[in-house]
Amino acid sequence: MDVLLAGLSDAFSLVNLLFVIAGVIVGQFVGAVPGIGPVMAMAIAIPFTFFMPTLPAIAFLVGVNKGGLFGGAIPAILMNTPGTPDAAATALDGHPLAKQGKPVKATKMALYSSITGDTFSDIVLITISAPLAVLALKMGPVEIFALMIFAFSVIAGLVGDSMVKGVIAAVFGLLCATVGIDPEHGTPRLYFGFFELFDGLPLAAVAIGMLAVSEILRRLASAGSTPRSAITSLDGDDPTVSRVSWAEYWSCRYVMARGAVIGTVLGAIPGIGSTAAAFMSYASAKQASDEPESFGKGNIKGIAAAESANSAVMGANLIPLLVIGIPGSIAAALLISAFKIHGIQPGPLLFEQQGRLIYGLFGAMILANATNLIVGQFSLRLWTRVISAPESVIFSSALLLCIVGVYMSTGGLFGVAVMLVFAVVGYVMNVFGFPVVVFIIAFFLGGSFETYLTQTMVILDGDLTRMIDYPIAVALVVLALISVWWLGFRKKG
Repeated sequence: MDVLLAGLSDAFSLVNLLFVIAGVIVGQFVGAVPGIGPVMAMAIAIPFTFFMPTLPAIAFLVGVNKGGLFGGAIPAILMNTPGTPDAAATALDGHPLAKQGKPVKATKMALYSSITGDTFSDIVLITISAPLAVLALKMGPVEIFALMIFAFSVIAGLVGDSMVKGVIAAVFGLLCATVGIDPEHGTPRLYFGFFELFDGLPLAAVAIGMLAVSEILRRLASAGSTPRSAITSLDGDDPTVSRVSWAEYWSCRYVMARGAVIGTVLGAIPGIGSTAAAFMSYASAKQASDEPESFGKGNIKGIAAAESANSAVMGANLIPLLVIGIPGSIAAALLISAFKIHGIQPGPLLFEQQGRLIYGLFGAMILANATNLIVGQFSLRLWTRVISAPESVIFSSALLLCIVGVYMSTGGLFGVAVMLVFAVVGYVMNVFGFPVVVFIIAFFLGGSFETYLTQTMVILDGDLTRMIDYPIAVALVVLALISVWWLGFRKKG
């Protein structure tokens, strides 16, 4: 109880509160700009958190992610251009409703349903993560190694269009993670004469290069200097219909509850993501509706279904991250890098060794939800101006932040060079259909994977047939093989 109260007191401190507010504002801003999104913003922000206390740093990144989940709905509704991929389902009914002269109603329904789904998943995370961590502590290196194999197989199969390309991306990520000193023998590997690589490839440089710079360069090449066409004013909205009444919100309760459950369940499974949750929830709401023909024409329940589901994924993604140290999405993988920057290894021991930090994080997540609601209420008119800004200005500024952030975190131009190399690698992987998500997750988990592999081989004395003595590990390996076969067959990859 003392740890719980100490963690909550840290979460509600003035410093942490200010960073949460700043994170939410940044998240809503980048979400409102099509093409940036919270993932890119988190990648850019990670180096700047290096000099911050641990809890405010993590809370800031969580705020960016939560704010971005709602922010992505703003351009989806006002200009039919989703700010984030998961907001594409929101645009199906959000934009038609905005064109009917109700842009404020559409955006506020997106805000309310987003907060509802997000809060539900946070409650589930807070409730079940500690008991699951206790169970995870009973697993040894052999079981955890098998679990990681199963997680990689699921992620590689669910992300992208080909199982083969997913596996190649995962192997490439693990290979890049071996750069540096061998943890078992202490000898350098794959450093090619660059002594800066003795500690491995810098996490921030790789993440920013793959996720941010590659996308920025692609968008800059096609950016125009003229503002995009959009609904840039909310003044014409009829005040009598602009607000979402309690009756309208309550009429969507079953839709939001279904979406929150779908998002939470899918978010807890690594690799599925919020886009799939949003469309699945939207389809379920349409199928269950008495007026399915009204969907796609400005039905407010369509907005509620999509936003409650895609926002519920965020909290659920942290369940495998905190319990077993395996991220369920890129955003969760970026949080792993932030933890590692501050010398903390996510996993079941985190609750035992860093209980105060974890409960502080839980408190910050609830605080971020409240901040998201308040900021979203008063910032809609500002974001309508943001979405019409020229892409050339926005992405040039973002590129400058990437360079400065990597230079600060790595202490020189070598990190910037690594960032640019992986920007090219990320661009090439996207062109040829290799999932960057799988690479990033495998790269961030590479060190842990190698450690558990070494421990497993020592325990088994190099004889894999002895794994039969570990039934849980055998079951996980069998599930991994089944997932590879089934997902590979489904994708014909």
